[in-house]
Amino acid sequence: MSAGSRLLFVVNNPAFFMSHRVPVALAAQRAGYDVHVATMDGPAVADIEALGMTHHVIPMTRSGKHPLQELGTLIALVRLFRRLRPQIVHLVTIKPVLYGGIAARLARVPGMVAAISGLGFVFLSNSLKMRMVRAVVARLYRLALGHPNSRVIFQNANDRDLLKSLGAVRDEQVVMIRGAGVDLDAYRALPEPPAPPVVATMVARLLRDKGVQEFVQAARLLRERGVPVTMQLVGGVDAGNPASATQEDVDAWQREGCVRALGERSDVAELYAASHIAVLPSYREGLPKSLIEAAACGRAVVTTDVPGCRDAIEPGETGVLVPVRDAQGLADAIARLAEDAPLRQAMGAAGRALAEREFDIERVARVHVGVYESLIHPPSV
Repeated sequence: MSAGSRLLFVVNNPAFFMSHRVPVALAAQRAGYDVHVATMDGPAVADIEALGMTHHVIPMTRSGKHPLQELGTLIALVRLFRRLRPQIVHLVTIKPVLYGGIAARLARVPGMVAAISGLGFVFLSNSLKMRMVRAVVARLYRLALGHPNSRVIFQNANDRDLLKSLGAVRDEQVVMIRGAGVDLDAYRALPEPPAPPVVATMVARLLRDKGVQEFVQAARLLRERGVPVTMQLVGGVDAGNPASATQEDVDAWQREGCVRALGERSDVAELYAASHIAVLPSYREGLPKSLIEAAACGRAVVTTDVPGCRDAIEPGETGVLVPVRDAQGLADAIARLAEDAPLRQAMGAAGRALAEREFDIERVARVHVGVYESLIHPPSV
């Protein structure tokens, strides 16, 4: 075991650490690691410290528009790594991976884990500006992931192949883990509520690239066709994100009566229990947590045939894939499942079996701790 070995998570946002990485951090604590967490400041810092983990505030912006601020983040990380001298840094989300990876090499941190949870907007857009940004980001990834004693965790094969094609990842670094895992006791598979109406629920921040516009348009189409479906949006407006719907948009959809908007909620397991279908028409993901949770809750899924989303289901078994940016295709798939209860329920049961096999948080946490051990005690050649 690695008694006393210091493990430092670097994540952009303390709330994201609490929602996506706590079970792994707690498993590392149980295995004897001294766990530290570096994020920007926020209300969830108190929750991290309540778990007996040491928190460090790092200046980090949501956008990357001010080069001097970005450089400030990199310098702060180098200083923290040199002062703290962790045996391993575990870098999560795009900025921590890019800046933390470079800082880990500059500070000579013995071991590094980079978690690629989606490659983000830079790899979605084909505008000239984004192609130029992509060339810079490709160089940054090559620098950041070049650490000699490191592992890179991918949630889907597409992201792995893309970074390999950029020359940023070596085969021996690659670890595949399908998503952040789910607590199978908290997300239980309960029988469907009575229908009609069938409830189709989308759990996501209300961003354009999550497919929120297509969801609303599909809701309109289903209403026109008289399909008895309640289309439900669960997620908040993200004021700091230019791709977000506005509160005015949400109010207008509510007035129109095509969707129910429930805002941000923490009772997702209960909401899925009260639903029949989980929907996520996203443009690209790492591996969406909402679909892992839907599988654990035994709900059939309708999602897009894009990296990350297709990796979260077994197509045709646990859910249905539809083309991206296609409201008509989305409406057709939802209608098909709404009208075929035996198919929907069979997919839900297969989803629960998939969650037990692949997404169990206990298993995901064990694999992570094994990755840390392999970096601290590399097999002698």
